[in-house]
Amino acid sequence: MKEALRYLKNARERLKSAPVEDNTYTDVKPVREACGTAYLAVLKAIDDYLLEKGVERKKLPKSFEAYMEMFRKYALIHDGKQIREFDKLYDLLHIAGYYQGLLKDVAVVKDAIKAAEDFIKKLK
Repeated sequence: MKEALRYLKNARERLKSAPVEDNTYTDVKPVREACGTAYLAVLKAIDDYLLEKGVERKKLPKSFEAYMEMFRKYALIHDGKQIREFDKLYDLLHIAGYYQGLLKDVAVVKDAIKAAEDFIKKLK
């Protein structure tokens, strides 16, 4: 999990270079990069979790769907809470933040990165 938290730190550092006016990021590029890095932190944390559960490195997931399937099989809480959280982080960080570049509100981006941190810490 240490590596995942390092990725998250990198994401936060990247955000510091993004100009802000009226609580809005005015340059989407560093925000997209930060969201992408935060999502990679989530994936790294899940990889580490799965490795601890005995999954072989070569059998780690390679797609979102594979991550969902594997995570469902090994999730700590079988009521679906963690799976829903992962799905939400995928939509927020990867799709809206990185892929589509839709996140510009400072509070929303910071909340998304905080949610990624909380998710990662729950996997410990």
